[in-house]
Amino acid sequence: MSMSGHAPPAPAPTHPLPTAGPLAADPEGIVEVGRLVGELTSEAAKALRRRNGPLPPLTPGELSHVVDAQLPEGPLPREGAGQDAVLALARAYATHTVDLADPRAAAHLQPPALGVAAAAEVLAAAFNASVDTWDSGPYAVELESRLVRALTARAGYGPRADGVLTPGGTASNLQALLIARDAALRARRDVRAAGLVGAPVQPVVYCSELAHFSVARACAVLGLGEHAVRPVPADASRRMTAEALEVALAERAADELPIAVVATAGTTDYGSVDPLPELAAVTRRHGVRLHVDAAYGGGALFSDRLRPLLAGIEVADSITLDLHKTAWQPAAASVLLVREGTDLTASTGLRVAYLNPDDDGAEGYDGLLGHSLATTRRADALKVVATFLALGQRGVGALLESCHDLARHAAEVIGANPRLELAADPVLTTVVFRYLPDEANRDRADAVNGALRRRLLRQGRALIGRTDDPAGDRATGRVRLKLTLLNPRATRDDIQELLTAVEAAGRAVETEEQP
Repeated sequence: MSMSGHAPPAPAPTHPLPTAGPLAADPEGIVEVGRLVGELTSEAAKALRRRNGPLPPLTPGELSHVVDAQLPEGPLPREGAGQDAVLALARAYATHTVDLADPRAAAHLQPPALGVAAAAEVLAAAFNASVDTWDSGPYAVELESRLVRALTARAGYGPRADGVLTPGGTASNLQALLIARDAALRARRDVRAAGLVGAPVQPVVYCSELAHFSVARACAVLGLGEHAVRPVPADASRRMTAEALEVALAERAADELPIAVVATAGTTDYGSVDPLPELAAVTRRHGVRLHVDAAYGGGALFSDRLRPLLAGIEVADSITLDLHKTAWQPAAASVLLVREGTDLTASTGLRVAYLNPDDDGAEGYDGLLGHSLATTRRADALKVVATFLALGQRGVGALLESCHDLARHAAEVIGANPRLELAADPVLTTVVFRYLPDEANRDRADAVNGALRRRLLRQGRALIGRTDDPAGDRATGRVRLKLTLLNPRATRDDIQELLTAVEAAGRAVETEEQP
């Protein structure tokens, strides 16, 4: 910087700078976005047609070399190469990314996105609205507010309920426990002010031993520490029981302050649903908030057949739903619902003069800043509303029912195969099982199951998940394989092909690793 405090004049560019073209939200820009998206998706489609599996048949090291070769100057080159470089990137991406539309992609709670939702996502990106203030995205603010009200009604909440869209189930659970922590500590301060208590306490959270790790992560972020989580044993059906929760709450240490019980409606591995009405009765007796993590199982709200799995969810104080799981949305589209709307803003109801001044709010010019831990938030409601306008609740529910039927069929196929062993009957759309090696390799079951999954990954032929069974031991092994079936277009033949590939890979691993 010069002594005068002004930057020196910039030197004239030695190369002509590329023009940015029309901005996305211009009338001409929207047309240009459509043209570019059309060309990008056309190139991607050509690459997809040459694929033969859900993953590229490469090891991580081999893929790293491919990417380095395709980006000789790295991802931030000094000079741009224009549209041709972008089209090449689209081809490479479609060639080497995961193809969730392939029916042999069955590893994670990561569904193929619906086309209508992806198209609406492009429109949301083009306008780049935010819902933190009314004038940052007026229509987006109205859409999210209406979507939240419709979801609270579907969950069985009353007119005082509210909610907010978040970047994912982890964020929804974090905000739910923030609300619970603050509510419990406010209540305790009120009691202390009355002179009834005075000793310091340790806030704790109770959840099933099979609850999502985001519960422990939230406790760490909130300053409680992961040690604040009190795991409650699950029964043979992988559900936290009311009896076990009652014992845990009754036997807690004198200096522990329960701030929440987290019930799970759809465990990641087994899809099991905790008994919500019974747990609610326990939490009411002990004066503890009940949060239901229905990130996975929440899609059952839209299915008449599967809705009974969520019986009792309407008595929870808060609920997490991931619409990017069982409503087939592009990530991210999670939502936190609260039975009492005032709970939502008690912890995050910030007002700042340059975003949501009080007098603007009094005149109705209020966005959703006070609902969220975030400031800038994209218009994620647009894709969700577009999907339900196109398919309706029944249409979305039918997608889950189709995947549930596939899971039940997969369980039947596994049960009929002597080289495969089912770990549990499916509740939602996940199927946990393992490959049974021959007698000579039976004591190496864990190693064989892990190796067969990696063999399928290297071949790019099939993508299946894995987990550990906490009930396993040295004799039976702990490693389990998992099908997470979220492709509603997959067929029974696809399931048979997938399980045949698992068995073939297991046999090949045994043959290769024989001494």
